[in-house]
Amino acid sequence: MRVLGVDPGLTRCGLGVVDGGTGRTVSCVAVDVVRTPVDDTLERRLLAVSDAVEHWLDTYRPQAVAVERVFSQHNVRTAMGTAQAGGVVALAAARRGLPVVFHTPSEVKAAVTGSGRADKAQVTGMVTRLLGLAQAPRPADAADALALAICHLWRQPMRDRLAEAEARAAELARAHQARLAAAAKAANTVSAAVPRRRNTRTPGKGVRG
Repeated sequence: MRVLGVDPGLTRCGLGVVDGGTGRTVSCVAVDVVRTPVDDTLERRLLAVSDAVEHWLDTYRPQAVAVERVFSQHNVRTAMGTAQAGGVVALAAARRGLPVVFHTPSEVKAAVTGSGRADKAQVTGMVTRLLGLAQAPRPADAADALALAICHLWRQPMRDRLAEAEARAAELARAHQARLAAAAKAANTVSAAVPRRRNTRTPGKGVRG
């Protein structure tokens, strides 16, 4: 499976394509960072991100797109720009019918390093090691994009199995409810079909002692 990982942002938007093999084998296909001028207008910066993502989707043909979810940031303006860039990525993927999954930073860190509190240097180091890269991807946005793709490749099968199990459990619950409803209906039908016994005793006449 091939996944495009995206670390969204307006100033720097990390893009990384990773192929997943048997087991937990992963290999890097491409990685880069898209930069937009800070003094440019918002719409032009979003257009630049959109054009780059469209190009990557057409060039590398991923089967899924993994985007970092905006969890919390102290700078509201930065958070808004990150969310807007992520929306542009999701829209480009949706046009091609590709599934888009948003992963939190802690999910990505835990998947790649084993700790949800790992710092950027640890994430970059593990990404470099897992992908067998000769050099660490720079800047950190590039490494984060690759980490997102790796996270998706490793976590999605588990999510799929969980979704299948939940769907199966829901199906069994519906079948059980249907059987209970059918049994209750059958019991009511039988009860209604049984005639009531009439009282044949003559009024006023009792048994003499």
